[in-house]
Formats: sequence, C-alpha cells, structure tokens
Amino acid sequence: MRTVGIEEELFLVEAGSGRALGAAGQVLAQARAAGTDRLPGEGPGGEMVHEMSEQQVEADTRPHASMTRLETELRAWRAATAEAARAVGAAVAALGTYPAAVQPQIVPSPRYTAMVERFGIVGRQHLSSGCHVHVAVTDAEEAVAVLDRVRVWLPVLLALTANSPFWQGEDTGYASYRHLVMHRWPSTGPIETQGSAAAYEALIAQMVATGVLLDRGMIYFDARASHRFPTVEIRIADVCLHAADGALVATLCRALVETAAQQWAAGEPAPPIPGVVLRLAAWQAAREGLDGVLLDPVTAAPRPAPEVVADLVEHVRPALRGLGDEDLVDERVATVLRRGTGARRQREVLRRTGSLTAVVDDAVQVTAGAD
Repeated sequence: MRTVGIEEELFLVEAGSGRALGAAGQVLAQARAAGTDRLPGEGPGGEMVHEMSEQQVEADTRPHASMTRLETELRAWRAATAEAARAVGAAVAALGTYPAAVQPQIVPSPRYTAMVERFGIVGRQHLSSGCHVHVAVTDAEEAVAVLDRVRVWLPVLLALTANSPFWQGEDTGYASYRHLVMHRWPSTGPIETQGSAAAYEALIAQMVATGVLLDRGMIYFDARASHRFPTVEIRIADVCLHAADGALVATLCRALVETAAQQWAAGEPAPPIPGVVLRLAAWQAAREGLDGVLLDPVTAAPRPAPEVVADLVEHVRPALRGLGDEDLVDERVATVLRRGTGARRQREVLRRTGSLTAVVDDAVQVTAGAD
C-alpha cells in the first residue's frame, strides 16, 4: 500500500494581537529544547523546520499507509508547534496567506538570501503557506506516468483547499490568492505530458541549465517528481484551515496516484489537455474555490464546483475502495461541501466582526482543533 506524507506550512502570530510574528528561530529552539522538533527514529519526515520567512514554520509528517494515523500525526504536529510557539508568546494559524498587512522577514540563510538577490521583489514579498503531499511511487517511470495523468485533476484539489482570500489587509476577490503568489516564480504551474522519465529529466535539466533557477529544488510545478524522496509531490493545495481537510486532500492524492498508476499499467493514455488550458482551470479554481464554477477536467467546460468534485471522487472511487478510504472520503467531502473552505470561513468571520484580527484569532482556534 502506498505511503503518504504531508509537509504543512504554518504562520506564527503574536498571541492576542493578530500580528504576524517573526519568531521561527525562537519557536524551533524551544521545540529542540523540549525534544518536540523531531520524531525518534530514522527515515524522512517527522520534523519541524524553518520556512523561507521567520513568520512561518513547517511541520512534516512521516510517511503513513493509514490515513487515520496520518491525520493523528498531522494534528500532533499542529499541537507541538502551538506548544512551542506559546512558550515564546506566539500562536499558530493555518492560513494560506496572511490576512493583515505584513512585511515578510526572510530567514537569512545562504539559500534564501540568494533567492532574494536573484528574484528581487518576488523573493522579498513571498509569504504564503501550502500543503505539499508526498505519495510513494515505485520508480521514476511510474512517477512521470502518474504526473501525466493526475495533472487534469489538480485544480479540483486547489478548489477544495482554498484558504487564502486576503492579502496585505484587503480581500483579493480570490478564494486562493496563494496560487497567484506562487505563480510569480518562473517555474510554477502545470506542465505538458512528458511520456517518460527521460523526457521529464531532460526538461528539468534544461530548466536548470538556463541559469534562471538556482537549482533543481526551485522546480515548483503543481506536481513534481520529488528530487529528495521516491515520491510524487503534489504541491497545488493551500494549507488547510481544518486538519481533517489536510487528511482528506492527502487521501485523495494517494487515490489519484494509485488510479493513474493503474491506468498507465493498463496502457491507457494520459488525457491530452494542454498546459495552457490547465492554467485556466487552476486560475478558475483559485478565483472561485467551491463557491462557483470549475472547469471540467475532461472538456474544460464550466460546471458547478460540487459536480466537478463529485466527478473527482468517482474517478478515484475504485482506488479508494481498494485502499479502504472510500467511507472517509465520502464523509469528508460532504463536510467540506456543506461548511465550505477556509476561504469561505475567513470571509464569514470578517463579515460578522469587521476585523481581520478576529479572522486570525479564529484561525488560531481552528488550527488548535476547535470547530
């Protein structure tokens, strides 16, 4: 059974004020002192680390075959991060972008310094939090075959996880403005089908050889073959306000990978959707979330979001059933469609209170496990 791990980026906020707090170094030091920054044992994941900004930390789970255990660990990392933050007067919020005005404080590491020097305002202003899902694959050929076949469904995952409607104190009009922030970088978005591991590797080598990117680690496709682990890394999702939604997107990612691998093994071709059309589909998902229309992954025609989400679930249902995840996904998808995404909740809180500080405070409570 394929294992799944999650990398989750979280904002640090000043307790009580709603102000973004550049305290990542202190939080990580506190976690190290308490022994809560890393799970015992060997292997990837299971650690709390720096992100690009001092106003963020990243928590990475271990790979899991059980989605229940994955969710348990995801919640445990949120709790451990919140505990370490509390010790230095901070709190933790799972938000795709920071709602209020904020000046990013870039971590002064050699890599991040080089990124700011190379990319200027794009690097200086970058401040967003995503949910990256790693799904195990058997080899590079399977990884590329999977990428070729899951690409048309990735905008639906973005719509399900949209959690970034505000930017620098104003409503952007988007459910996931983080998606647009990420697209400032020159190596983001969908790619064309590659057909083989050799073709994919040639593309990556050509991109790095241009000198535009610092290195292979700056390949920021919506989904990519990981350069560190034997996984496909699906990167399109916002960090989810609710931990349960993070577990849902991880479960759907595994089912998408399993479905794609089975299609490839059976000789089924990848859907021939151009990358430019997929960019439109992802833009539409970022704009509307679940509160409007999405583009059909097969025809690119606009359709109500709940119908397209239902199509995704049906597309992967045989895999979900085989993996034992069918009931979990049916229940969780119904919940998200009923209560909405993090973007909808953020806007509802602002409408009710008139305060972006209240939006942040509410996110802190939900991140900690409140409804």
